Amino acid sequence: MVSGIRARTAAAAALAMAAVLAGGGLWLHALLRANLLDNTTGRAELAARKVAAQLDNRTLPPGGRLPVPESGVDLVLVQDAAGRTVASTGDPKLTPDLAGAPRPGPGADSRSAVLPPARPGGERRAVVVVEAPGAHTVYAMTVLGDVDDATGAVAIGLLAGAPPLIGFAAALAWWVTGRALRPVSAIRSELAAVTASELDRRVPDPGGADEIARLARTVNDTLDRLERSDARQRQFTADASHELRNPLAAVRSRLEVALAMDRPDRESVAAALADTERLQAIAADLLLLARLDGGPASAPRSEPVDLALLAAEDAARRGGPRIALRLDVRAPVPASGDPARLERALANLVDNALRYARAEVVVRAAEHDGWAVLEVTDDGPGIPEADRDRVFERFVRLDADRSRAGGGTGLGLAIAREIARAHGGDVRALPAPAGGARLVLRIP
Repeated sequence: MVSGIRARTAAAAALAMAAVLAGGGLWLHALLRANLLDNTTGRAELAARKVAAQLDNRTLPPGGRLPVPESGVDLVLVQDAAGRTVASTGDPKLTPDLAGAPRPGPGADSRSAVLPPARPGGERRAVVVVEAPGAHTVYAMTVLGDVDDATGAVAIGLLAGAPPLIGFAAALAWWVTGRALRPVSAIRSELAAVTASELDRRVPDPGGADEIARLARTVNDTLDRLERSDARQRQFTADASHELRNPLAAVRSRLEVALAMDRPDRESVAAALADTERLQAIAADLLLLARLDGGPASAPRSEPVDLALLAAEDAARRGGPRIALRLDVRAPVPASGDPARLERALANLVDNALRYARAEVVVRAAEHDGWAVLEVTDDGPGIPEADRDRVFERFVRLDADRSRAGGGTGLGLAIAREIARAHGGDVRALPAPAGGARLVLRIP
């Protein structure tokens, strides 16, 4: 990939240099040619006007022999109205054909033109025509051999210098791109070495604030999240195995005792059944978490739901718990989501509060700043500030008050948070105003 980028960059640099040289060369060639031609025609016009001034003053030399003009003009001649040459700087018999020279237009006394070669292999000529007194016409002609030679030499120089410059641009682009992309090769090779057993590897950070440095940091941040996710998954597997192992061992032990007896006592069978129910609850919770972890494919369905009604139905189903359960709902709280999952999240929050409350649990439902809010408050020991986020991790139970003896699986709050997040919300643990714990679930 890096070589492909270097090749494309070098090719682009070569094409850009070729385009610049072509455009610049054509512009320079045209500018030089126009400048040389202007200078040549300017000198020829000056020579022609000097002769026209002599005609006006009637000071032409006798015999019609004009002095050779200076400044590189090759020929100056004067013709009368009939087209006969009356004066010339050269032999009148050798006067070239100037029939193609244009005459000045209306309101003008001079005109210049470039005539093609008079014969095959000849040279082009620049001719200036000036109207003179007495119906005479003065022609000044300069052969453009020097102009053509100069512009040709420039063209050859440009053509000869273009390939080395194009090659230099391509080589420079190849070298610069290679140096710039060198960290990419190191990142790619290091990333290819990352495996499930070596998630602690990180790609080298070249430093700086360019795109490659930001790419390296983004890759390392992604690897950090992947490593943490893998660690959580491993911990979750270990915790799940531990949670399942104890009830399974208890069930097996009680069943073995019951089997060894002639008449199994009902207490052993009831205890085995209770452990089986606990296993069933853990398995159901694990299955639900697996579905919630399934990503977009397991997104909850969306339909209108009233959180206040869910809270009232949950309180009605519980009958008369040993802890007072009070409902504080003043108006319907409309939301959109999966009623079954939201009901499960609320039930988990209430179960947690009832398990650790001393005398009362209060469930509130309200709408606040565009959020539908469910709040469950208990008067129990509360949750230390350092553990208010950790209690939502899977299989986490706080010491003492939140022990396994309480009967929970350690998955209820984790399930509630995953359900809230699947609905675009969250669950937080906050201190209750009068002591205890306050769990707040909110969704859009």
